[in-house]
Amino acid sequence: MPRYLISFEKGAMDHIPEEDFPEVGKTSHAVIQEAKDAGVFLFGGGLRYDDGDVEHAVVGTDGVVTDGPYPESKELIGGVMIVDVPTREAALEWAAKIAVACRCAQDIRKFMYDPDLIE
Repeated sequence: MPRYLISFEKGAMDHIPEEDFPEVGKTSHAVIQEAKDAGVFLFGGGLRYDDGDVEHAVVGTDGVVTDGPYPESKELIGGVMIVDVPTREAALEWAAKIAVACRCAQDIRKFMYDPDLIE
């Protein structure tokens, strides 16, 4: 089945009051559990940018590491969920559920099919 990346940008949840984050966590974990129960969840999680590590780095083809932000980079990703679903419409349904739970819009992208990598 096709695999889809559902993601949102870093900062997309900045509008949520601090006191609402426990509820956001609860509802987003419920969606993840629902996806697991449905057998479509492959991976998911939020990315940390506040733990003292470099928030972004780029490794060039020459092996040189440039600590970010990198000028040509797109927006940083704030969180992801990867689902294995039969159709784009199914991916959009999961994205809608996580958008409500996380209180922010979600980006949907389909992974290219590679028979050597997908079981």
